[in-house]
Amino acid sequence: MRHFDTVEELRQALLAFKDRYNRNWLLQRHRYRTPAQVRRDHVVPDAKAA
Repeated sequence: MRHFDTVEELRQALLAFKDRYNRNWLLQRHRYRTPAQVRRDHVVPDAKAA
């Protein structure tokens, strides 16, 4: 468990976790891809259709 002295420290830690999760965590439900990879795969086909 980690304690934070300020709300800003907590906010920064949450932002860092969000970034780490989206760029590094491989998820089974996404066929072992990161959330960022899945998001990119869904955005790119729409951009080509326009």
